[in-house]
Amino acid sequence: MRRHRTTARALLLLLLVWASQATAQAAGAAERILFPVVGDVSYADDFGDARPNGSHDGNDLVADRKAPVVAVEAGTVGLWTTNARAGCMLYLHGESGATYLYVHLNNDLTRKNDNRGKCAGGVAYAPGLKEGQHVQAGELIGFVGDSGDAEGAHPHLHFELRPGGGEAVSPFPSLQEAPRLLFPLPRDDRATKLAAFSPLTLALHGTVRDTAAGTVTLLVHRVRMSNGWRVRVTREVVLAVPGDALIERSVDGKRLAAPLASLSSGEKAVVWTAPVTPDLSSQLAEPGVLAAAQVVVRG
Repeated sequence: MRRHRTTARALLLLLLVWASQATAQAAGAAERILFPVVGDVSYADDFGDARPNGSHDGNDLVADRKAPVVAVEAGTVGLWTTNARAGCMLYLHGESGATYLYVHLNNDLTRKNDNRGKCAGGVAYAPGLKEGQHVQAGELIGFVGDSGDAEGAHPHLHFELRPGGGEAVSPFPSLQEAPRLLFPLPRDDRATKLAAFSPLTLALHGTVRDTAAGTVTLLVHRVRMSNGWRVRVTREVVLAVPGDALIERSVDGKRLAAPLASLSSGEKAVVWTAPVTPDLSSQLAEPGVLAAAQVVVRG
């Protein structure tokens, strides 16, 4: 009898979880979102914490000043620049029906807290981003900052989740499950379809972890995109190494050809990728999706 009661309780719990998920989806919430900041981030479950003007309606994602901010799902954007507390702010009205708030976007022109910028494209928002514009999941929409009443605090993104455009709920569970991107999808005013985005190459600076079966595993510390963007990020990436890839070792200022198998764990390296079409598969850097065109090991 005891086992029967335990099983019944477990089934009831599963039904409650399922019902909660179904209710959230019916109310307008994406089943899964992308992580809104690209790069190194720290955050905690601070939803509901006391604040001078009431309880905290989101989670604060602490990151580098000007770290890229992306659309967590496809939708349309709304720009709000007249709220003193929020500073430079953006609404993303997702296709799922959820609304996401991106608050305290950047207003600095340098890497310091200079406050010389405005809530404008290329400073707070992605270049060319306009009110009511449709964006794709993973597309660059803005930059982390400390505008509004976050002035003087560590740059961070205040991120809110509002299913169905209603009251805020804790975004923490969604953020915990959200896939993180290696790089943001560049904005291209000419692009109306995913296929329209131009191919990119990436320079991945990091530390060799392993080489096996025609691949190199790199703990990436920094990404430089061929369009000039740079992102500080810490994550492991597995790249395919085709037979025509150039493998070199830098010794005394000279580059010498080296076999892939000679690379050792812990060595510093830069990997330049073959041109890649920017899409979610390449942004997520799924194993083998990115291919190395050139690998240079230092020392």
